[in-house]
Amino acid sequence: MKDVKVIVLRTAGTNCDKETVFAFELAGAKADLVHINEISRGEKKLDRYQILAIPGGFSYGDDISAGKVLAVEMMNKISAQVDKFVADGKLLIGICNGFQVLVKTGLLPGFGAGEAGSGAAKQSVTLFDNDSGKFDCRWVHLNPVEGNVCIFTQGIETPIYLPIAHGEGKLIFDNEKTRDKLRAAKQGVFKYSDAAGKPGPYPVNPNGSEDDLAGICNATGRVFGLMPHPERHVLSTQHPRWTRGEASERGDGFAIFRNAVAFASMEL
Repeated sequence: MKDVKVIVLRTAGTNCDKETVFAFELAGAKADLVHINEISRGEKKLDRYQILAIPGGFSYGDDISAGKVLAVEMMNKISAQVDKFVADGKLLIGICNGFQVLVKTGLLPGFGAGEAGSGAAKQSVTLFDNDSGKFDCRWVHLNPVEGNVCIFTQGIETPIYLPIAHGEGKLIFDNEKTRDKLRAAKQGVFKYSDAAGKPGPYPVNPNGSEDDLAGICNATGRVFGLMPHPERHVLSTQHPRWTRGEASERGDGFAIFRNAVAFASMEL
């Protein structure tokens, strides 16, 4: 097994970057926290890393819409490096704001990626305002979609428990064709559920996402985005009721980082 290097991308407004670094290092990787300008200036290069993480926060204050400015920056400043990173089969995860960035670059669900020499594609899903009309900060259960192709979630077969903190988390498809294609390709990864894995209305589905989806991946399973925060539940003591004996030995989010690091160490 070889050492795994992770690059955690940050910019103005990012606020979950250090937690993401901690989670990957807890899983055995070496993680560097890098500003996007360091990449665009050539001071850091994506090809030195096996995993790229775009963490949560409110990049550029979500002034246009959540994740949009950072998505435009990535497409205009470092798109060649990102395209190569994805084409090389390396791992990319976007969490909350990072997920919003990935759908607005077209990297998720990635339909049409690779056409015309681009690793990204035309945007075919978005993350819109929560149906509740408010910012929701709560803990939710996520039920893994049976047979999903995501590398990050292999071996996760029962509902997990993670926190959310977002106002624009409602996943919407541009049309039924996109929705059907994602289902057929097993690119839905997690669905909001109750503790038993059953779907339900608010607050079980905290934002109104179509098909109750909380996370999706691309066709290779190597690009993954989700709205809940796995980096905020990697330790047992981060469970909101750990003093009542409800926590596991490791937080439920740890498996996502462990899987990524294990895969990268063997395959990348």
